[in-house]
Amino acid sequence: MSELDRLAALVGIEPYFHDIFGARRDTGDATKRALIAAMGLGAGTDAEVAESLRTLEERAWSRLLPPVTVVTEGAPITVPVAARIGFDGAMLAWTLTEEGGAVHRGDIPFAAVADIDRRDVDGVAHHRRSLLLPVKPGLGYHTLTVSLGGGEPTSMRVIVAPERCVLPEEVAPQGGRCWGVGLQLYGLRSATDWGIGDFDDLGRFARTAGKLGATLVGLNPLHALFPADPGHFGPYSPSSRSFLNILYIDVEAVPDLAECEEARAMLAGDAFRHAIVAAREAELVDYLAVSRLKMPVLETLFHSFRARHLDLSTKRAAAFDRFRAEIGPALRRHAVFEALHEHFFLGESQLWSWQSWPAEFQDPDSPAVADFAGQHTERVLFYEWLQWEADRQLGAAAEVGRQAGLGIGFYRDLAVAVNPGGAAAWSDRTGLVQGASVGAPPDAFNLKGQNWGLSPLSPVGLVETAYEPFIEALRANMRHAGALRIDHVMALKHLFWIPADGSDGAYVEYPFEDLLRIVALESVRNRCVVIGEDLGTVPDGFRPALHDAGILSYRVLYFERDAAGDFLPPDDYPRRSMVTVSTHDLATFKGFWEGRDLDWRVRLDLYPDAAARDKDAWDRGADRWRLLRALNREGLRPPAYPNDEGDQPWSRPLSEAVHRFLAGSPGAIAMVQIEDALCEDEQPNLPGTTDQHPNWRRRLRLAVEELPGDDGVTALAAVLRAERVGPG
Repeated sequence: MSELDRLAALVGIEPYFHDIFGARRDTGDATKRALIAAMGLGAGTDAEVAESLRTLEERAWSRLLPPVTVVTEGAPITVPVAARIGFDGAMLAWTLTEEGGAVHRGDIPFAAVADIDRRDVDGVAHHRRSLLLPVKPGLGYHTLTVSLGGGEPTSMRVIVAPERCVLPEEVAPQGGRCWGVGLQLYGLRSATDWGIGDFDDLGRFARTAGKLGATLVGLNPLHALFPADPGHFGPYSPSSRSFLNILYIDVEAVPDLAECEEARAMLAGDAFRHAIVAAREAELVDYLAVSRLKMPVLETLFHSFRARHLDLSTKRAAAFDRFRAEIGPALRRHAVFEALHEHFFLGESQLWSWQSWPAEFQDPDSPAVADFAGQHTERVLFYEWLQWEADRQLGAAAEVGRQAGLGIGFYRDLAVAVNPGGAAAWSDRTGLVQGASVGAPPDAFNLKGQNWGLSPLSPVGLVETAYEPFIEALRANMRHAGALRIDHVMALKHLFWIPADGSDGAYVEYPFEDLLRIVALESVRNRCVVIGEDLGTVPDGFRPALHDAGILSYRVLYFERDAAGDFLPPDDYPRRSMVTVSTHDLATFKGFWEGRDLDWRVRLDLYPDAAARDKDAWDRGADRWRLLRALNREGLRPPAYPNDEGDQPWSRPLSEAVHRFLAGSPGAIAMVQIEDALCEDEQPNLPGTTDQHPNWRRRLRLAVEELPGDDGVTALAAVLRAERVGPG
């Protein structure tokens, strides 16, 4: 094996993969060099490869302890300790400090610790010994500190995790077969919205869903985007996955409005009220218009909060300070980025990405950044206050849902990665990769593959940071939630990276077992069910591993077929799964039946040729036939469909039959998309498009106040209730 191959293997670059057509794709040398460089290691020349290889291989020997170890609760904890040969007469002293504060200490002759490996490092013989701790701490994040022969102590993180996540039957009052409603929050309408669904609307939607018998409400990612640039609104390309999109704040629900006459006067102005009405009545979300309405009022409310509370140290000021302390330094760093992004982008639009800022501002720990934050204290506090208010309103909406009977509550969505120009990438130069982006290899739906333009986490950086960026993202998205959907969950095992230099992509492996255990730990601590979006190319053995870890599979009716292409019967769906007819990236059921998504592809010239277009149209006709056959097999085909021909038009009874079919499966959670309940024919997002299709902008045809009286909503809810928890 060449040094380049050894280095690539050491950092997790897989030597080949098989695409969806079964063809083997070998990872070329150019791709290996580019991806290694993206992880911050030299690989441009053979000499650089040799030096990077030596650095990585010897790093594990030149420090006493690795950064982190992850073990299952109750299992023995063994820790590798590396040192140069010559300490056999020394004592090894250790201290394990549990997360809760309990402290365990001990010492042992180093010679008595089992020797497991040896190596020369820069001509000096080293050995590695395996320290078995005589204690087994409970679940949590603990710290082990070791010193050898009275030398400098070294610390590492010890993560003790459960075997699996919590399951729906452990948290849902009615047991394991429950149902929920999927929602794109921005699409909610109400009598009081400002052109976009907000957290107050979400609370009202949650109340309706709970009263209809749902156990959970599924949401699009609520991640922080770019307040200075509201035109960047894709929820799966966030600035940070650890903070919230502040445009979801309901301005009229901010407590400071009652105290701020200036803000109330702004809202009462004729021009302002007309602008709100125009935004509310728009067919699509106009993010720029929403931002122009909300941000000036929020700024005014913050100044009122500053004068009436922060400067006077009131109880509200103390609550704000508690939030800042709870979230920690990450909140301030995020707020500093927001202020910097606003400063540079609004000054010169070409300075959108932090990589284009002056060099001294590209490092979050630089003196220039500290000076900027000191000079713009008010603006940094404003962005911290916005996160506090967004978190408060999301928590209030979650409480409304719980009071209305949502046994699980909200299920939040964790995007696979972040925008390389955003706050997370700026804040974390160790854990996040620059110089490569996340995507997918060619498949039947995207023959050219996909490049999502997102920055992946570095497997090397993850270990070096003791998994902190991953833990932070999980914890943030389980907040005010009873379930978490992990988008493209295969990223726990490997992720397809595409080099920025245009080289072919390759899969990069991650520490799968460690990440699974951490997911389970956060699931148990937060009483949060976990669903893994396992669509696309799934590695061998991956789904069984998810099952054993208690992560629910994500099963979409359109894709669940046998080898002949027929739809699987309900009984073939796994018990540990969330089942759904469609997703935000696919046609609604009405759109599927009528070929609305295919119409869009024709309109936007997305087909490579007429043959591909005609094949899709023929296949869709066959799918209608196959679906009617599947319904007939279960005794669910509506009377209005006397045969399986599939040329009859869409109808609401057909939609109800399909949802009954799916809800009758053993899957733990059955989801219905609100677009299907409202008989919409347009999907939220059309993959492969940007501004050609109104992605992430569609608004529901009914206001949230009208949903309880809508026949389609109530009828579909009755279907789900009957199949999941019995009549009533």
